[in-house]
Amino acid sequence: MAQALQLAERGLYTTSPNPRVGCVLVRDDKVVGEGWHHRAGEPHAEVIALRMAGELARAATAYVTLEPCSHHGRTPPCHDAFIAAGVVRVVAAGQDPNPKVAGQGLAKLRAAGIEVECGLMESAARELNIGFFARMTRGTPWVRCKIAMSLDGRTALKNGASKWISGEAARQDVQCWRARSCAVLTGIGTVLADDPQLNVRDIETSRQPLRVVLDSQLRMPLNARILHLLPSPSGGELARGQVGGEGEVLIFTATSDAKKISALEKLGARVIVLPDANGRVDLTAVLQHLAVSGCNEVLVEAGSALNGALLRAGLIDELVLYLAPQLLGDMARGMAQLGELTLLEQRIELEWQDVRNVGKDLRIVARVKK
Repeated sequence: MAQALQLAERGLYTTSPNPRVGCVLVRDDKVVGEGWHHRAGEPHAEVIALRMAGELARAATAYVTLEPCSHHGRTPPCHDAFIAAGVVRVVAAGQDPNPKVAGQGLAKLRAAGIEVECGLMESAARELNIGFFARMTRGTPWVRCKIAMSLDGRTALKNGASKWISGEAARQDVQCWRARSCAVLTGIGTVLADDPQLNVRDIETSRQPLRVVLDSQLRMPLNARILHLLPSPSGGELARGQVGGEGEVLIFTATSDAKKISALEKLGARVIVLPDANGRVDLTAVLQHLAVSGCNEVLVEAGSALNGALLRAGLIDELVLYLAPQLLGDMARGMAQLGELTLLEQRIELEWQDVRNVGKDLRIVARVKK
């Protein structure tokens, strides 16, 4: 199963909206086939492993990191492939949370006389697909918030200067988080201040994340780099106004300014009006929309206002913090605008997941306690 999980991890940047899955076939204590799911629409891990094993799959045991699918999607059900190949035992790390599967694949294997076990290294398999599980079980993606800050929790000077608080190694590490994410989300304040591209750079990837901007009043400049440098799935750049699907720009707004919406759409962006009762973008509705669009993991790279709004709304699952060995002082900008807390019970509590050095900086991954 550990080998199957290592195979599954090869799809870290490519499988969305599908889960990352690996499969190992064993017969007479020897590995006779292995495979991992590369991308949506292509063969699943089980099928690739069966093709490698050929006739040796008969009487073999299959170790698979997620319950074999039992429904027709872009590819046929994998439980049928196991039955047809003569596999006699299937060990799955965990059940598929997709309501179209949800134990049916394992049940059909048992009905066909195949021995089935479930739960081996389940937590590791779930972590690998934490966004897929979130989308399937609660209807919103797994949301990470990346923040580069000084040791005293400051993200920029009072005048807005912030390049560069974190070191080069940390900035390179962020590209990996972007590459595994289905969408990178920011606010219009960050676009106006930094004019970012929010695409994956300097590492090999076959797809680019959707780039999402929350812009309540449609202040997006028509000459913003994010609109004119649309990355193609191959990692290059598309021409102005050419929508690339993967890597395209999605703008959520609270205003119905038809003229500005038309101008933005002519440049290749998609504009969706989702206001809340206060005339701002409805944050929960945004995440629900992204989930329906197939987004498993969303990386937030924003300023303190949006970070604070998402944290106050309970919409952040995980923080990825890069702590630089420096102090910026109490006049510098903080990481999140949470307002005044008058009781300790109002605090947002975190659970450490991982702490390590990344170049000269310290990277802390922490989960928000719900």
